Amino acid sequence: MTEKQLHVIVHGKVQGVNFRWATYEKAIRLDLTGWVRNTPGREVEAIFEGEEEDLQEVLEFLREGPPAAHVRKVDESWSEATNTYPNFTIEY
Repeated sequence: MTEKQLHVIVHGKVQGVNFRWATYEKAIRLDLTGWVRNTPGREVEAIFEGEEEDLQEVLEFLREGPPAAHVRKVDESWSEATNTYPNFTIEY
């Protein structure tokens, strides 16, 4: 299968609720590469690379988030994988 890249910006109450850590754990379980970080605008931004089926699963997770989060919307864009990320990380 061809790997894809998913870039997301998650809006809502997504900082201070373990969103990055929960996203990291989900990405690791799905064997995805990329990164997740908080933005200055109080969103969470992430890039994931992997199989499209796994990316769809992480996208479903992001639309809900961890229990303390309140996701208002998720902006998503898709492209071909760049294969430049050796693993998945939390960026600070």
